[in-house]
Amino acid sequence: MPKPSKAEFDVIVWGATGFTGRLVAEYLARTQGAHGARWALAGRDRAKLEQVRGSLVGLNPACAELPVLLADAKDTASLDALVSRTHVILTTVGPYARHGSELVAACARNGTDYCDLTGEVQWMRKMIDAHHARARESGARIVHTCGFDSIPSDLGVLMLQDFMREHHASHCDRIRMFVTKMRGGISGGTAASALQTMDDVKADPSLRRVLGNPHGLDPEPRRGRPEERDQLGVRYNEELGRWTGPFFMAPVNTRVVRRSNALLGYPWGQDFLYSEAASFARGPKGLLTAAAMAGGLGGFFLAASVPAVRRQLEKHVLPAPGTGPSAEKREQGCFAVLLLGEGKAKEGGTVKLEGRVASQGDPGYAATARMLSESALCLAFDSIASEGGVLTPASSMGMKLVERLRRAGMTFEVKPSRA
Repeated sequence: MPKPSKAEFDVIVWGATGFTGRLVAEYLARTQGAHGARWALAGRDRAKLEQVRGSLVGLNPACAELPVLLADAKDTASLDALVSRTHVILTTVGPYARHGSELVAACARNGTDYCDLTGEVQWMRKMIDAHHARARESGARIVHTCGFDSIPSDLGVLMLQDFMREHHASHCDRIRMFVTKMRGGISGGTAASALQTMDDVKADPSLRRVLGNPHGLDPEPRRGRPEERDQLGVRYNEELGRWTGPFFMAPVNTRVVRRSNALLGYPWGQDFLYSEAASFARGPKGLLTAAAMAGGLGGFFLAASVPAVRRQLEKHVLPAPGTGPSAEKREQGCFAVLLLGEGKAKEGGTVKLEGRVASQGDPGYAATARMLSESALCLAFDSIASEGGVLTPASSMGMKLVERLRRAGMTFEVKPSRA
């Protein structure tokens, strides 16, 4: 059931005219028309919103009556009026450090649940410091990272820990995540967020301490241990029999997972270890690919720090915000991650678990639209016990969201490891 409220809508899609916003609207039009969800499109341009609404009619004729709502991302009064009309507001408008702070503040004030796609760690830290206490008072559940970053990581870890608790009355002391398959391009929003983070650090160099701290999103940030540092180079993993290299989303995902553990009261222990890496083929080809990935990431950030080079990257190389691949290319995309967990069973002995999270669809577009939409619906309709605050997918929706995503076609599975 929805949260008890007199809200007019269950979900409002903020930023529905953007590329990802349109994908979310299409997902909701296909899946929610027959289920009675009260939802609306919102943005600042009525003509563009009406155009989106018109495009949805072919997917669901009922969308002809879909409400169109207007607000200004920088106007407090209009945002208060908007968020007070709904149980949940779903936003795709990034970079969030540039466009999202006022909306989070409005939700925290009005007790409105919220979910987004941000991967901007420095902005999430700012939102935690500014709004966590107020959101707890109002009951607003502010849930960041409800897309490819960081649902596979955050809910994948929760899935392994839930299995360990149920079957062995214990928890995994260590979980390692490896990206084993990813077909799809970097989204324009992800690229813009990465550049926004660079701009924020340039304006405030102290943010380097936040970004570099493995526990930078914990309620009370603490210094991380050496083994918690993100992988930057190339390594051969004997257990996998594969070469590994840095995963570009690890500096976001690992912080989110650690915040989940802290917000849940450290059920996995204060010494819980979590890491992420990308895995590649065995042999020389895998080594070269891993080395190219490691060098490419470093080279990108070095190049983007030079203004003239950055302008060329933005103009000729990186996808622009609001743009994306064709429907055919989105459908051809996919991702899969492997999670290896290890812990001590209550009855004694070491337990090793193997988990898998996977989805069809381009990770940054099709799969992300599904994950974000189901997150909003979970907040609106499912009986979840979490209190208000600036939360994570695992600490707010937990296994309820895992169940939803399974029904939506994603793979979440765990079994004892054969290793």
